[in-house]
Amino acid sequence: MLALIGFGEAGSTFARAAGWEAGAQAFDIAPARRAAIEEAGVVACASARDALISADLVLSLVTADSALAVAEDYAGWLREGALFCDMNSVAPQTKRAAAHAVEAAGGRYVDVAVLAPVHPARLKVPLLVSGPAAPEAAQALGEAGFVNVRVVGDEVGRASAIKMIRSVMVKGVEALTAEMMLAATRAGVVEEVLASLDASEKTDSWLSRAAYNIERMTTHGLRRAAEMEESARTLEDLGVEPLMTRGTVARQRAQAGQTIPFTAISREPAQ
Repeated sequence: MLALIGFGEAGSTFARAAGWEAGAQAFDIAPARRAAIEEAGVVACASARDALISADLVLSLVTADSALAVAEDYAGWLREGALFCDMNSVAPQTKRAAAHAVEAAGGRYVDVAVLAPVHPARLKVPLLVSGPAAPEAAQALGEAGFVNVRVVGDEVGRASAIKMIRSVMVKGVEALTAEMMLAATRAGVVEEVLASLDASEKTDSWLSRAAYNIERMTTHGLRRAAEMEESARTLEDLGVEPLMTRGTVARQRAQAGQTIPFTAISREPAQ
């Protein structure tokens, strides 16, 4: 049996794409998501205990700021030997603390890094897995329908280190884009700025990139800010002062739910 803890964007996307239906059960702390669980055909559980007690494979898909608490609070309900796949975007040391709780309770903790948005990739989204049980987890995830899973080591924290350090660039570029476009809009030089960037880099146009990056922040800024706080912790743990990363946290949070009022990025973003 497969259990999902958290049924937000990622959990619901995976469940619908895989067609797990009654082969999976889910619990979400938000009662309003019960309808989405039932709509996906997945068994809706009244408690985390009900979801976990018979599960061999667990996908933890909650928010970054609750990932550790979920592992610590729910570990006691895991079956002996159950694979607990922590797919949340948190720092390596956060995952190691979660692993300690899960393994002390008899579960097998797996560090999983999700390297791209779940839309439109769905079950093709790249997954990195690490930890002592990573090979078994990779096999189980493959059997569950995921088709792009790679083992990157037997140390809990390695997969998340790749994700967190990569996120310094990915989410940082989004934050820098918003800052650039806010300034360009106020100066009335949007088209000129974007054209100059296009002239120096001939891949996707910056018109498309700006629209895409700002949409990501507007829609997911709070979640991404929480993830970037974990990226900052990752750098601090490595002895690197996260000057830009702290700025990215603030900009992602400030941009959440906000729009930038100019027409130059109103076209559909590149896929």
